[in-house]
Amino acid sequence: MRNLTDEILELIRCTSSSLPKDVEDRLRAAVEQEEPGSAARGALETVLRNIELSRANSTPICQDTGTPIFYVYYPQGTSTRKLREQIRAALAESTKRSYMRPNAVDAIYDKNSGNNLGGDDFPYIHFEEVDADQPLVIELMLKGGGCENVGIQYSLPDNKLGAGRDLAGVRKVVLDAVQKAQGQGCAPGILGVAIGGDRGSSYIKSKEVLFSKMGTRNKDPKLAELEERLTKEANEMGIGPMGFGGQTTVLDTKIMGMHRVPACYFVSVSYMCWAYRRRKMTVMGEGVEYD
Repeated sequence: MRNLTDEILELIRCTSSSLPKDVEDRLRAAVEQEEPGSAARGALETVLRNIELSRANSTPICQDTGTPIFYVYYPQGTSTRKLREQIRAALAESTKRSYMRPNAVDAIYDKNSGNNLGGDDFPYIHFEEVDADQPLVIELMLKGGGCENVGIQYSLPDNKLGAGRDLAGVRKVVLDAVQKAQGQGCAPGILGVAIGGDRGSSYIKSKEVLFSKMGTRNKDPKLAELEERLTKEANEMGIGPMGFGGQTTVLDTKIMGMHRVPACYFVSVSYMCWAYRRRKMTVMGEGVEYD
């Protein structure tokens, strides 16, 4: 099997230092929505300058380089053990080169591993097999701790919010999550929402949906409509960039519907900060493409 350690290292560098075009375009459009001279516009202009400098110098967009979340779609017959070894080697090397900050801290002994490797679960790597004639695809998301702290899960019905077990109830709790986050999630944010599942799978899917590009709508028209409505209504709250007030609190909303057992109705909200760091590499023969 081909050794892809260097190519994965480049994936990590790109993800940490260069936002995808669709994200940057949405941020540039957001600047024009804010009043000249306002704190909101100033915050977004600073964000955009930071994006330019980080890309030019291959330095992290944010000092919190986040939890590395890898999704690997591997052709039948590929060794997942070797792929895991290569991903971990690339992550350790990226830390040496300061593309990543050492983030893996043992929760029991409060000790930093120093190389972003921590047991079997840091980084998080999900493997999914595809047909043998399909390319190998590795997707990476760097999920910052600030936005992770404002993620939240609701169990419906929620009597305090008057939220029942329906999409109207989902709307109420998602907007409540935005209201609670304020500027602490480094707004403007992106909302990943999962409806259903159990407590674990619901949170996982609320992050998975964040791998899709900005503006991608759910195929279910009801959920697509709710995605648009939540973004619009979140922005009407006036929280604004970094909580300074303004027109742009949320850049996009992405929703995934799941099955559930009758006794449970979970709604999980994964909040992503403006530093929406996600990239993928596609391996086709000897060639590698980055997106």
